[in-house]
Amino acid sequence: MNIPFSPPDITELEISEVAEALRSGWITTGPRTKKLEANIAEWIGTEKCVCLNSQTACAEMTLRLLGVGAGDEVITAAYTYTASASVIDHVGAKIVLVDSQKDNLQMNYDELEAAITEKTKVIIPVDVGGVPCDYDRIFEIVERKKHLFKPNNEIQKAIGRVIILEDSAHSLGAEYKGRMIGNVADFTAFSFHAVKNFTTAEGGALTWRTIDGVSNEDIYKKLQLLSLHGQSKDALAKTQLGAWEYDVVGPWFKCNMTDIMAAIGLKQLERYGGMLERRKTMIARYNKAFEPLGIGVLNHYTDDYKSSGHLYMTRIPGVSLEQRNEIIIKMAECGISTNVHFKPLPMHTAYKNLGFDIKDYPNAYKYFENEITLPLHTKLTDEEMDYVIENYTRILKEYI
Repeated sequence: MNIPFSPPDITELEISEVAEALRSGWITTGPRTKKLEANIAEWIGTEKCVCLNSQTACAEMTLRLLGVGAGDEVITAAYTYTASASVIDHVGAKIVLVDSQKDNLQMNYDELEAAITEKTKVIIPVDVGGVPCDYDRIFEIVERKKHLFKPNNEIQKAIGRVIILEDSAHSLGAEYKGRMIGNVADFTAFSFHAVKNFTTAEGGALTWRTIDGVSNEDIYKKLQLLSLHGQSKDALAKTQLGAWEYDVVGPWFKCNMTDIMAAIGLKQLERYGGMLERRKTMIARYNKAFEPLGIGVLNHYTDDYKSSGHLYMTRIPGVSLEQRNEIIIKMAECGISTNVHFKPLPMHTAYKNLGFDIKDYPNAYKYFENEITLPLHTKLTDEEMDYVIENYTRILKEYI
């Protein structure tokens, strides 16, 4: 067999909708993008949603909306993908990284609390693998530390404490204590990249909770300006009779979503409930097979939360980094693609150059050195899952 790691789940529904978008003559940001925003907001339970060309753009535009910049600090996890932290550098703020917990992939919340200073403006927690962070704990922390908070724009002043910008690249469709992710943190940035559960090829969405004294419409309009060159009218608005004239109110950015991308997303969203259920079934199948081996896996479903089931991450006890890499090669020789989530940020050249050292993040390194992520996607058949289970079990028995 040849089993890819995470191909997109695209059907004729998506293909037909994209073809209709192409035939319509409207292929950039337009009616389909606006409809996708409305549908996501309604599903998650927020008043507004903004769709852009990536989760990275959504997170960066949020930092800019919040006025975060030079002299400010933003805290995120060491155990994550670069987009969680690079956006902090993009706006000129200082990146503050926090290690993982010893027994959990989430950031160490005691270290998080200790890292908050008078310069801290935002925390970016990361929902690794689709599993929500402990948001009650995070909100308790920022409330305890609110006496340190020094707001520098109107939205910061209205919130009155360090702001929670959730990196929900993995967790569209997840729930935390009965609330949809996207309606838990202050702001939530989703990824619709091709390897995600829900895709628009590239793309992302931003949702936020209503802030007392701040208009959701004003936030929406500012995000539109930030993501479209600061232009006061988008292309759709300019098509109205006599409405060609526009103003540029800021020298800003270009990261809008197109209607071609939104066409994919509209049909993905119609199918997404079934896709999430399939992932839940697949995770249960993997868990049943691997529990006897004593390997560590993510707990995707508890009384407190429901994951989006994005990644099936495993940790193999007692193996070295070299042995972990041998296992990945042996799986590849069987035609099974695997991955590693994540190589901690302090191990990458960019973050070494910023002064980070992996020795300061021992728990993140321990997770990295024996982690292997197995294929988990809705194109995977039961027969292919059995093949993965059979070969992974056989190979692991050589090491554990």
